[in-house]
Parts: sequence; C-alpha cells; structure tokens
Amino acid sequence: RGPYTRPRTKGTGIMELDHEFAVPVPVDEAWSVLLDVERVAQCVPGATLDSAEGGEYTGRLRVRVGAMTVTYRGTARIVAADESARTVTIEASGKEARGSGTASATVQARLHPVPGDGEGAAGTTRVTVHTKLNVTGRPAQFGRNILAEVGAKLIGRFAKALAEELESSRQGDGADAGAEDVVGQQAAAEAAREQTQEAAAPAPEA
Repeated sequence: RGPYTRPRTKGTGIMELDHEFAVPVPVDEAWSVLLDVERVAQCVPGATLDSAEGGEYTGRLRVRVGAMTVTYRGTARIVAADESARTVTIEASGKEARGSGTASATVQARLHPVPGDGEGAAGTTRVTVHTKLNVTGRPAQFGRNILAEVGAKLIGRFAKALAEELESSRQGDGADAGAEDVVGQQAAAEAAREQTQEAAAPAPEA
C-alpha cells in the first residue's frame, strides 16, 4: 500500500497530517531501524545531518515549496519511545537559512505488523505517521493544501528510500552469511581430504 496523506487544520495555525506506508521487514527489525536517527536521516530527501550530541541531532533540510526552494537549519530529538506500543515521537524545529521563517513539527510514528496472506506479506511492517506541523514565513503563503502536498511527496520519497535501504541491508547480510557458509564448507572439505590421505597412507615398517 502506497503512502497517503490526510490534512487537517486547527484554529491555532497548526496543520495535522497523517501518512501511511509499508517497509519490507518484520516489525522488530523496523523498530530498531526507526530508533537509528542517523540511518533514517539518510533516507529523508534533502536532509543533511551535521552533528549528533546527547540525543540531539543538528542538520539541514532543503525542501521545494511551489516555485521556491527553502533550506531550514535546526535540531531534532526523540522525546518518547514506547517499545511495547512500537511508537516513537520526534520533535524538530528549524529556521530558514535565508529568511525569518520557521518550521516546527512533532512526528509520531507507529509500527504495525502485517500478517502473512500466503503471498509474501509476512515480514512486512505498516508504518503510520501523524505530524503536527507549524510553518511561518514565505512557505506559509502557499496555503495548507500545497504544504500538505509537499509533505505527502516528502513522505513518499522517504518511504521508498527507506525500503531500498532495508532491502539492500538485508541482501548484504545474506551475502555475508553465504560467504561464511562457503568458507566453512571449503574448510570442512579440506579437513576431510587430509583425513582420507592419512588413512590411505601405508603404515610404517616395523
């Protein structure tokens, strides 16, 4: 199922967005990846992680809104992680690198295991994301519908990049395991040959 977005607004100016996507790994594996902010940041389109210290991550996010491209500089941190509920909450805030506009967001992501249906769905995790977003400055002039569309595209590209990262990682682990199996088989075969040669060798004369 592809990502979707459902925008909602409040009188305070805060926009709420809901997205959903799936990743091709079991929920336990997806949970450990979700807590790895540095790894996740690599999958966010336009994001650059500059530093990480004491659980706070500093970086930049370059995003296109309409005909405008805006770069935000700011920080993000995990404020809550409930392993039993498979829910993590991230708070982020930033300021335009060239301008006075700001952006802040509270993002809550929840993981849901997808039961097998006989066609390979087992081992898939559904991710639902609820975002409270507040934007000021130049991007705000485009309106909530445009911002919701930008958010949906961002989440869609992120979901695709994350799925590709997880798949490549699993393939790499499989290749390493396969290489170890080959080495082990070669060692066992060599030991067997040595034992055969020793058994076939003539006994020393008394």
